[in-house]
Amino acid sequence: MKTNRTELIDGSPHESPSRCSGRITLFIMHLAFLLSAMILCSQAMAATNLTTVRVASGFTKPLHVMTPAGDHDRLFVVEQGGRIRIVKNGVIQGTDFIDLSTKVSASGNERGLLGMAFHPNYASNGFFYVNYTQKVGHATVVERYKVSGGNPDVADPASGLIILGPIAQPYSNHNGGNIQFSPVDGKLYVGLGDGGSGGDPFCYSQKTDTLLGKLLRINDDGTVPMDNPYVNDSRVLDEIWALGLRNPWRFSFDRHTGDLFIGDVGQNAWEEIDFQPASSAGKENYGWKVMEGFAAYNTNACPTGTPPANDPSLTLPIHVYDHSGGKCSITGGYVYRGCAVPDLQGTYFFADYCTAQIWSFRYDGIMMTDFQERTVELAPGGGLSIDTINSFGEDADGEIYIVDQGGEIFKIVADAPAPYADLGFGKAGTGGLVPELDICGLMGTGDTAMMRLRKAKPGEASAIFVSLTLSPIPLLGGMLAPGLPATLIQFVNTGPTGELSFPFAGGGGPFDAYIQFLINDPGATQGVSFSNAIKAVFQP
Repeated sequence: MKTNRTELIDGSPHESPSRCSGRITLFIMHLAFLLSAMILCSQAMAATNLTTVRVASGFTKPLHVMTPAGDHDRLFVVEQGGRIRIVKNGVIQGTDFIDLSTKVSASGNERGLLGMAFHPNYASNGFFYVNYTQKVGHATVVERYKVSGGNPDVADPASGLIILGPIAQPYSNHNGGNIQFSPVDGKLYVGLGDGGSGGDPFCYSQKTDTLLGKLLRINDDGTVPMDNPYVNDSRVLDEIWALGLRNPWRFSFDRHTGDLFIGDVGQNAWEEIDFQPASSAGKENYGWKVMEGFAAYNTNACPTGTPPANDPSLTLPIHVYDHSGGKCSITGGYVYRGCAVPDLQGTYFFADYCTAQIWSFRYDGIMMTDFQERTVELAPGGGLSIDTINSFGEDADGEIYIVDQGGEIFKIVADAPAPYADLGFGKAGTGGLVPELDICGLMGTGDTAMMRLRKAKPGEASAIFVSLTLSPIPLLGGMLAPGLPATLIQFVNTGPTGELSFPFAGGGGPFDAYIQFLINDPGATQGVSFSNAIKAVFQP
């Protein structure tokens, strides 16, 4: 599967030079003339310089930030003590989304409300999931809740249903706590640490009669998927998907490829990132406590048959780092899939909890490239600082956030407006009177590309023009790529944000799609405003 490639055709928003009125019917008649007058140009582009901006502060031990799919206005912030709070259009809401503090034990540094995930169909069923340690007994549970019927900013506290656990925790540390739905199979993945203490004294990570030290895979109702790798093995608990983890504090799926990146916290010497391709059928053994990173550790108390260090059956990390310079604990992050910084596509970010150092790299399943430290580059400036990184987060647009334990949420952004070029993704428009058009997503046979039209004036009809043609100039009635719909113009009239999509049926290629939008704009000389156009090159 390949990504869209985009080019700028006209470098800035402009008013139409035509004689059309503001009526949609008239500017459609002149559309071919207007677009045929555009001149194709290209730009070279270096990597975009980055920084961070603080989007919210004042939280108490925030551990995670996320949004449901399709929600472009809210951020949900998980606090370790049991509250989930909402940042809506940049403002922290006065009422909690939900407060579970009466259920949650946050004693010790690693207990509490540790994870949250929205159901893939949250928009229709309202289900979300939390992972926490119980106030009585400190066991781990995964519980499903539902949003209230009358207010989308408030959950129903009476709707809770435990779907996994209680899972006894012998010590206060290494509870794991992250939960994520896979974009590939729609299953819920749960990360559990090895039970705590130090050095996994009971070798729970290699024992298959306990869920500790494992990555679990369950259905959205808590039942076990019948294609889990050990469902027919009476020696292994059915929920287990992979084993050999010490404390997978933060893991994430690449929303486009489905690949899984696991930040597994080390013992005294090595931190590691583990990788699982989207094609995996499970059964990976990531090696703890036989190994810490690439180094042998020990097999004390491990069951008969535990593989030795460097055994071919072990899945070794794709990256490790040591504890020099005060580094102590890895915080796994996300692969960037946003629109705001096109040349960051496919870049994975992670950090160290103690030093707040931040790194990034690209990984294609075989080779790591573009590895670099980003700490200085991502410093927010203005007297602000990112100090203790508990987590990263991802919003509905694929933009990435950094969660500071001190109570602040930062967003990774371009240090200056990103120029447009042939970089894989692009944006047209500048806001204000002229809306923005985002082209996001991967294109492969059977996929759907999403185009988001933002900041259109409420109540005004807007149109996105999609010319699916092999011609270098987008002309009405141009030659269509095989298998694509014949509709060249679609209208969006949904207020400040509208979305449209079109399917890609494959069949030949690559092919070009010339995309731009227009709106009724009383402030424009001719009553119509056009965005700049971008060319998306779709690869089957």
